[in-house]
Amino acid sequence: MSDVILRLQNLETHYGKIHALRGINLIVNEGQIVTILGSNGAGKSTALKTISGLVQASAGTVEFMGQDITKELPHNIVETGLIHVPEGRRIFRDLTVQENLDLGAYTLNDDVERRKRMHHVFDMFPILKERRKQDGGTLSGGEQQMLAIGRAMMVEPKLLLLDEPSMGLAPIIVQEIMKIIRTLNKEGTTILLVEQNAKMALKLADYGYVLETGELVMEGYGTELKEDESIVKAYLGA
Repeated sequence: MSDVILRLQNLETHYGKIHALRGINLIVNEGQIVTILGSNGAGKSTALKTISGLVQASAGTVEFMGQDITKELPHNIVETGLIHVPEGRRIFRDLTVQENLDLGAYTLNDDVERRKRMHHVFDMFPILKERRKQDGGTLSGGEQQMLAIGRAMMVEPKLLLLDEPSMGLAPIIVQEIMKIIRTLNKEGTTILLVEQNAKMALKLADYGYVLETGELVMEGYGTELKEDESIVKAYLGA
């Protein structure tokens, strides 16, 4: 049986008086792709932000690799190998592709290792190598998403949180991004994926959770959720 890499226990998050997460219990095993499904406003992005320390939990715990990181600051969480690629990419638009990637490895003091990791990113995303001297803001939406994922790869994450990686992208680019996610997973990166395209997410995912208004209402293996009538009606367009 796989080791648990991430465990949420009775996790609660508030935005002022808004109760955004309500007693979330969730497990991600090492080596898995796990997805969180739900409509807009269900709390999916809040869950990722709470895990990565961008939003403070009001109760419950976040455990990463057996350590309680609930109260840790985001930059300390990054150093543990838990990396968050937020919705909207959030690249540095006025910096070049190469500078964005260098900043992704800010915790790394070994120049040889940094170059090795950058070569790996360029091997996975040849278009970024071509555009390495361009400012991030001049890239297309798909290229910016590749850069956001590439910047995360510079840390060699143990767990990668991906928030809506397909948002606003053309279908052919979405397929490319999904192939990259699968490749990263095969190379050993555990992935927690928030994705509005439920059909695509369940095609990738080993396991899935369904959030509604901040509460987990269903969970199961990806293959099971794809066949569940309520999931099909709510999220798969049937």
